[in-house]
Amino acid sequence: MFRRLYDWILHWAETPYGTWALFILAFCESSFFPIPPDILLVALAVAIPKKSYKYAFICSVGSVLGGCFGYLIGWKFMGGIGNEIINFYGLSSKYDYIGTLYKEYDALAIGIAGFTPVPYKVFTISAGAFGINFPVFVFASLISRSARFFIVGGLIYIFGPQIQSFIDKYFNILAVSFTILLIAGFIAIKIFIH
Repeated sequence: MFRRLYDWILHWAETPYGTWALFILAFCESSFFPIPPDILLVALAVAIPKKSYKYAFICSVGSVLGGCFGYLIGWKFMGGIGNEIINFYGLSSKYDYIGTLYKEYDALAIGIAGFTPVPYKVFTISAGAFGINFPVFVFASLISRSARFFIVGGLIYIFGPQIQSFIDKYFNILAVSFTILLIAGFIAIKIFIH
């Protein structure tokens, strides 16, 4: 089923509606949909490398707006649809742990979830359910989601289509490396503020 869904998403890159499909996919993935928008972003950017940054921007905007929708689901509809989405991803046992992460790390937890392959939608819904400060949520989402998509778009813009196999093969390693840098940045900020 996921392979058919994956292929269906990729086919949008070959249509005139690819940009809209990217926006909608990024929006839906941030709140409930299982397939990440990176696959369509890469396909569109590889087809027209000069538009890589445009596609990264569209993907970022759709993703952050979708994250806000996920926040709304958690804030107002956690008892119904929010729990169903979290159960679908098999993460209901981790829900309280995510709450602990939010209490302890706030924006950093959102930033890490927004950049890494962790299901971002679970964190957007949980952010609303746990009442995370909404402007902090939006800011952290904007930074992490934009970083994720602009790195992919930038690599394709600079190196062209040949970078696609590198991104596909090493995406998780790249995401973890960036996350370590992100955490180090937050730690440095805390040290210098105190």
